[in-house]
Amino acid sequence: MVVQRDSRQWCGRAVAVAVLCGSVAAGAAATAGRQTNDLPRQQLPPILNESLAGRDSFDRYCAACHGATARGDGPVGPQLKTRPPDLTQLARRNGGTFPASRVSAYVSGTGRALPTHGPAEMPVWGPTFRAFEKDIRAQERIKNLVLYLASIQAPSSAPGSDGARLFQEHCSGCHGSGGTGAAPAGLRRQPPDLTQFTARNGGVFPSERVARIIDGRDVASHGDREMPVWGFAFRATRDGLTQEQVAARIAAIVKYLEAIQRRNG
Repeated sequence: MVVQRDSRQWCGRAVAVAVLCGSVAAGAAATAGRQTNDLPRQQLPPILNESLAGRDSFDRYCAACHGATARGDGPVGPQLKTRPPDLTQLARRNGGTFPASRVSAYVSGTGRALPTHGPAEMPVWGPTFRAFEKDIRAQERIKNLVLYLASIQAPSSAPGSDGARLFQEHCSGCHGSGGTGAAPAGLRRQPPDLTQFTARNGGVFPSERVARIIDGRDVASHGDREMPVWGFAFRATRDGLTQEQVAARIAAIVKYLEAIQRRNG
């Protein structure tokens, strides 16, 4: 993520343009079709999105450089001396575990001096968000952005990955350590071989359906729709996980399952 000093100015300008263009477009859409000569001048909408969702913040503030899919292919990328990194590979480059704390520090600028994002004493996103909204909202915005990045990590079957750890903690007791359904005696039904989702779905891993199954909405043994087991259990932890944190856990397990699929047979 390190680029030369003049590239910093490029990215900063690009982000400012992206933000301002988004605001102007939103303002234009809000006033389209009106006879403005009879109305008081309209104020531009705020620089920050009202939404605190991680995906919304990424699209607004990060996609210009990192690309809509976070793979480093944003429209500003070719203008930088060092191409923005593929943010979907952070977990793979960290032994299979998404480095949430380090990513949060990079985004907020509190961790280390990053030439692309400004020196440590002048971090970009932390102070920028706080300049336009309360500190608690800025913290929530950054947290949700980091959770979004965690949810889009490329599949990894590394033992140290978040998905592998969660699978071993919550799923292997019934589905076996390898996910093949080697369950202990006493269950009414033999758990399915979770490595065969892709083979049973015409060669395409059904990630959305698998996420719903983990959440418990589609499998009778996981509870009814009103009381899904994993969706509820993760929310009921001692730490009191938010819905986005629950979704991130489920997404990590889904990515782990995708990584252990048997492609042939």
